Amino acid sequence: MTKEDIIKFINANLVCHLATAEGDQPHVRGMMAYRADEKGIIFHTGNTKDLYKQIRDNPAVEASFFDPKTNTQVRVKGKAVIIYDDNLKREILAARPFLRPWVEELGLEVIVTFRITDCCACVWTFETNFAPKQYVKISD
Repeated sequence: MTKEDIIKFINANLVCHLATAEGDQPHVRGMMAYRADEKGIIFHTGNTKDLYKQIRDNPAVEASFFDPKTNTQVRVKGKAVIIYDDNLKREILAARPFLRPWVEELGLEVIVTFRITDCCACVWTFETNFAPKQYVKISD
């Protein structure tokens, strides 16, 4: 897959598993990215969540996106960087109304937006299972 193919794949399969670390303990959780582009992968969490604290203390992350129709997995490793952009938060809030009660109670600042930058992606399929990994740079 090319960089463009990988970005398209992620946007078509936004549900992912995101891995972080806390000390020497790995943590992984299912979540939904917001979007991907040539700058990286945008996602959000709450400033009260363990995920936020783990990324704040160690921004190295890996996300795994999977398409069960094609049995294709794209793993992306990079650095999660906070995006300070209230307009982006409002855009996410409009697209994901389930966040509205939380924001109404605690304010817009409860949402923390991140971009995974310096991304390298590795594509896996059953056919390429035993081939050496090849990484594609998808953002700086």
